[in-house]
Amino acid sequence: MSNVFYRNVNKNYLEVDHGEGIYLYDKEGNKYIDACSGAAVSNLGHAHLRIIDAMVQQAKSVAFSHLSRWTSTPIQELADLIASLAPGSLSKLYLVSGGSEATESALKMARQYYMERDGKTGKYRIISRWKSFHGNTIGSLSMTGDKRRGKYTPLLLNFPHIAPAYCYRCPFGKSQDTCNVDCALDLERTLKMEGADHVAAFIAESVGGAACGAIVPHKDYFKIIREICDHYDILFIADEVMAGFGRTGSMFSIEDWGVVPDMICAAKGMSAGYSPLGAVIAKEEIYNTFKQGSGVFVHGHTYGGNPLSAAVALAVVKTLVEDKIVENSRIVGEYLLTQLKEKLLPFSYVGDVRGKGLMLGVEIVKDKVTKEPFPVKMGMAEKLTSTLIKHGVIVYPGNGNADGENGDQFLLAPPLIITKNQADELIEGMVAGFIEFDKNIGSMK
Repeated sequence: MSNVFYRNVNKNYLEVDHGEGIYLYDKEGNKYIDACSGAAVSNLGHAHLRIIDAMVQQAKSVAFSHLSRWTSTPIQELADLIASLAPGSLSKLYLVSGGSEATESALKMARQYYMERDGKTGKYRIISRWKSFHGNTIGSLSMTGDKRRGKYTPLLLNFPHIAPAYCYRCPFGKSQDTCNVDCALDLERTLKMEGADHVAAFIAESVGGAACGAIVPHKDYFKIIREICDHYDILFIADEVMAGFGRTGSMFSIEDWGVVPDMICAAKGMSAGYSPLGAVIAKEEIYNTFKQGSGVFVHGHTYGGNPLSAAVALAVVKTLVEDKIVENSRIVGEYLLTQLKEKLLPFSYVGDVRGKGLMLGVEIVKDKVTKEPFPVKMGMAEKLTSTLIKHGVIVYPGNGNADGENGDQFLLAPPLIITKNQADELIEGMVAGFIEFDKNIGSMK
């Protein structure tokens, strides 16, 4: 028995030996396509020599210095590069160690911003959406809108949630033809009920990730959200922990909706898994409010601004730009989505195939006509994932999409360096797995 306290103590884990490009290899030498990049993390794949070299060179210089006293060239260069790439006046980089820290930092930044700006101590609540995931710390889990919050409900902050932007299972019974984007207007309804004077911000994933399997909002969704936030004087936080840095085919996913948020939360692909890193990218106006006020953001983490992680991220972002990786994500992502729809939708249990760029989702159902889900006790997403593993494909399963408990889906988020030939290889492995699953589905209980 292992002494590791795994997340799932009854699960049999594959033991990784090494990785190369989009592939992972276990201890027995079996090869797998890392079709979810771990958890939408390994955007540049594995064993990327440029990133490894940047890591080694920085480690030889200095691996750690604390941001309470020291700055460093890597964090300054990283901040300048990201400022040149981010939309609007999003130019100030606050570094942390991961996605949960990023969203929690944005929560606190929004709260303190209103205190610094005009002494509004009552603006502290954050509105988010059901079927969202914003992290596992108490603050970020309070903003999360899926069943992972269930066991910790007594510990969570009393934050409101609104309807998800979920076209396949529209909460308002609409279709694209009859849609008034009620899911966006639900923010205004909630602000009126809760009182905008008590709300500091609205947070949303530009493309839904771990909790819902690549849900893409209506084309007008974020324009309406931006207008509502401006009208009621609340901040708009774009959670791009999964979607940011090229994952959906743009450097920052929110740009595809033609709006500029007040903050962007980033992590995962920002350092591509080579070193833990997260960030809040804030508008210059927010930064200046702190600068002209107390001058101190009362918050911090030990590894925020770690020079080793910053040097890694600097190399990652430069590679994304110079090697046109974001463009590849868009082009191969469009091809992969088309192929997946063509090859997977004919299966009787595939209800929806969706996504943007290389952030794609497949939802499986018991009845395609009624969209009735499989009961959660059947564990269909995990069973399908296990079948795909036998065919050399690793995906990211999830459930609860239909009603908070039932409803299975999985996320596809391969490294952004994937080629069309490798996409064909991925599709071939998935189709083989789906055929095997189809043969056995009748005997599953």
